[in-house]
Amino acid sequence: MTIWIDADACPVPVREMVLRAGQRTATALVFVANSPLPVPRRALVKTVQVAQGFDVADNYISQHAVINDLVITQDIPLAAEIVEKGITALNPRGELYTEANIRQRLAMRNLSEELRSMGQISGGPNKFGDKEKQNFANALDRWLQKAKKTT
Repeated sequence: MTIWIDADACPVPVREMVLRAGQRTATALVFVANSPLPVPRRALVKTVQVAQGFDVADNYISQHAVINDLVITQDIPLAAEIVEKGITALNPRGELYTEANIRQRLAMRNLSEELRSMGQISGGPNKFGDKEKQNFANALDRWLQKAKKTT
């Protein structure tokens, strides 16, 4: 059981929560990014720096994550790949991507991307605040508890 973190765009508070939870539960963590990350050296914590390029980190995670792992990402196409493989995906705001919701999330992402390219909308997601941190922490704890029961 490993937690894979799509770390390039992962909020720092989420990285910190994952590090604490991983240490508390002795869970392997792999932070994947295309640039160096300030992640402390610890047992069960690994960083993988992939080459620069579009979706290189996502492809690495998709190729290495397996059933019973958790992938933390806000990249919806990566989450769709992961869910399709039967692997759990969680976004940094605490929302689990599932077979029931991933198609809708992907469609909304594609629509938003198209509207942005046409200048119809601008900006990104809402601020990452205390509510989002709490939602993520709760979702991560639920997954860890469930995962530990099944191993």
